[in-house]
Formats: sequence, structure tokens, C-alpha cells
Amino acid sequence: MNDALKDHIKLLLKSDMRLDGRKPLEIRKPLKVEYGVVKTAEGSAKVTLGETEVIVGVKMELGEPYPDMPDEGTIIVGAELLPLSNPEFELGPPGIHAVELARIVDRGIRESKAIDFKKLCIRKGELVWTLLIDICPLNDAGNLQDASAIAALAALKETVFLKLEDDKVIFEEKTDKKLEVKGNPIAVTIIKIGDSFLVDPSIEEEKSVEARLTVSSLEDGTLCAMQKGEEGALTKEEILKMIDIGIEKAKEIRGAL
Repeated sequence: MNDALKDHIKLLLKSDMRLDGRKPLEIRKPLKVEYGVVKTAEGSAKVTLGETEVIVGVKMELGEPYPDMPDEGTIIVGAELLPLSNPEFELGPPGIHAVELARIVDRGIRESKAIDFKKLCIRKGELVWTLLIDICPLNDAGNLQDASAIAALAALKETVFLKLEDDKVIFEEKTDKKLEVKGNPIAVTIIKIGDSFLVDPSIEEEKSVEARLTVSSLEDGTLCAMQKGEEGALTKEEILKMIDIGIEKAKEIRGAL
């Protein structure tokens, strides 16, 4: 982004306005969730946040538990950022942005204890379910973090267990048993530009960001995960303010959903 546009963004923020006409703490519309968009997945959802569109699918597979968690299953989150969604993305192995996106979604789910991993255990020390959560942006118009986290939560809520026979998965048959998801963890990304804090950044604003903090919280306001991004430093007071914003905006997102 050229310096003139960066300066223009900062100038607008001094008047409490943004490039697209929103207020600093205003989330884009529409915020829409569609369920069951991938029929071959055990759970799936598509989230539209403004012009940003993300699909998340959940697949289940059997495996051995980790030695230090013999009676727990787990999740594995992956993100594939294709040029289809943003021409700046390149084909090939996951880059730093894909890794960070997957990590933000993973931590928000894992640290919230939204899923009881013990309930994914089939036989202690031998056999457990692993949830494979795949993130696929269709259009990156900014704030993939929050859109992906919402889509992942929605997809998990729709996930059903597959049928097992003699420790083998019958992929063609789904059961009536749904995955239990508690707490409704919601991730909200707050960015700092100059002296201003913004939520749900557009792609232009993301290129002007000085520091970023993604805050994941539960329905009761409990903070469960944070992920800082970009090189800019944040003071303790700024972090606390961003946390408050994140928890408050999460309530708004839950209400919209």
C-alpha cells in the first residue's frame, strides 16, 4: 500500500471514520453463516463477513493417542490460502500466513475447552478420534482470522460421528451422534493504526496495521486465548483495552449468529 493511502486512513480515523464508512468498532455486514455446505464432510460451514468468504470442513479419522494424553483425541487445523481468494497468495506448501491463521483458530478452540477431548477416546492408549479442521478462504477481503474462527465453530457444531465397525470407519454412514461443543468461543481481531483501535479490518486496513491482537473469549466473558501479530509494540494498557473490545464485540457476534 502506498504512503498516501496510509495517511488517508489515519486522517479519516481522526474523525472516527474508515475508508468504507464504518466506525472504528463497527463490524461489516452481512455476517452470515451457512451450514452443511460440503456434503462429504462430517461438518461444514460457510461464513460471509462483508465481502470475505470462508468455508471450513471437518473430517474425522481414527488414530493412536499421544503418549502423554492416552485417553484424549485431538484436533488438527490446517489452512490453504489459494490465489483464488487473494492474488497475493501463492500455490505450494503452507506459508507463514496460513500457519498463523491455523494456529489462531486452533488455539481459540483448544484453549476454550469447547471440545472435551476425552469424549473422542474410543479405547484408552489405543484408539481415538482426530478432528481435521480444514480452512479454505474463497475471497479474502480482510479479517480471515475472525471469519475462519466463526466458520470453524459453526462446522464443529454441525459435526456428526461416523459409524464404526470392528475399529474401522464406515465413511458412507454417519450416526445421529453430534459432537458436543461448549462455551461458544468467538475470536475478535483488533488492530492498531496510529492511536486508533479497529475491529474487523478490511484488506486495505490490514496493510496499514501497526499491531494486531486476536482475542478469543467464551459466552461468560472468560478470556481463553490471544495471538499477537505484526511488529508494532503494545503497552499493557493497550492490551487490556483491546481485550475489553474483543470480549464486548464477541457478544455482538454471538447475537448476530
